[in-house]
Amino acid sequence: MSSSSSEPYAWFGGRLATGLADVTDDLSALDDTGWWAVVLDFEGTVRCARFADLRAGPLPSGRWPGVPVDAWTSSMSREQYVAAVGVVRDGIAVGDHYQVNLCRVLTSELPAGIDPTATTGLAALLAEGNPAPYAGVVHLPAHDVSIVSASPELFLRRDGDLVESGPIKGTAATAEGLTDKDRAENVMIVDLVRNDLGAVAVTGSVDVPALCAVEEHPGLVHLVSRVSARLRTGAGWPDLLAASFPPGSVTGAPKSAALDAIRSLEPVPRGPYCGAVGWVDADRRTAELAVGIRTFWAAGGRLHLGTGAGITWGSDPAREWDETELKARRLLAVAARAT
Repeated sequence: MSSSSSEPYAWFGGRLATGLADVTDDLSALDDTGWWAVVLDFEGTVRCARFADLRAGPLPSGRWPGVPVDAWTSSMSREQYVAAVGVVRDGIAVGDHYQVNLCRVLTSELPAGIDPTATTGLAALLAEGNPAPYAGVVHLPAHDVSIVSASPELFLRRDGDLVESGPIKGTAATAEGLTDKDRAENVMIVDLVRNDLGAVAVTGSVDVPALCAVEEHPGLVHLVSRVSARLRTGAGWPDLLAASFPPGSVTGAPKSAALDAIRSLEPVPRGPYCGAVGWVDADRRTAELAVGIRTFWAAGGRLHLGTGAGITWGSDPAREWDETELKARRLLAVAARAT
């Protein structure tokens, strides 16, 4: 398949899905039948695509001419981001919220000569240059959806009634760079995720099997925790996502107050960034949805990439900007390469 192909497909975990059968925004379809690729925008737009053919297979091949690192523009300048961090800290001081994930979106024009909805070549580069445990691609040209994710973060994994989330909070170039602020932030978000899952879980079934584990990823390290639960009888995908989405690690605490701050401070929508990208097998009642971080998406002839950081009272504004730069740096370097 070339990068100019208009054939829809999805790719996750070495499995290639083709033969698009249906696209819907009805989350209850995920409790019915079939294998679905799922994209949830941070702002709530739902796109579920059912594919008829699922098989083991490599990423489709495609040409990627590269996007120069200096071709990207940011939705917030350094000065604007630092000022916004100050506003979040002011809100913490008066008790409006405890933590807010503050993000910016990088944008470039798609390279000349490449299909505006096809990024298969970029996906192959990411698989080589920035491998990730929850990498995936969703390509739905007729719906202006072309997403390439190198996400390191598990939003929801499901096996029957068992559900697990893997929130990430705390990022540094090396493990030695992780701070007490990072650990406190992780624990705060774990409590939020416990509460989210608890709203649809069997009483007493919510557990934290891992807390603040250090994971190494290309170019950086993260603190990662695990929260598990057993869904109560009758709780389907609409209930689970109503309770848990958007992911707590990319919103803040309390979630409703953090979302208010995000809407007031971030100048552009996040789109798939910080939403959810993954798959649901309704027949087997299994699923794996990643948090849409380290994720490129093409729309309207432009390519986008989001980056952000969690802001607490202990945040240093300049350090938080540097964290957003660290998270984006390797991905921009990969995207600058040509195939």
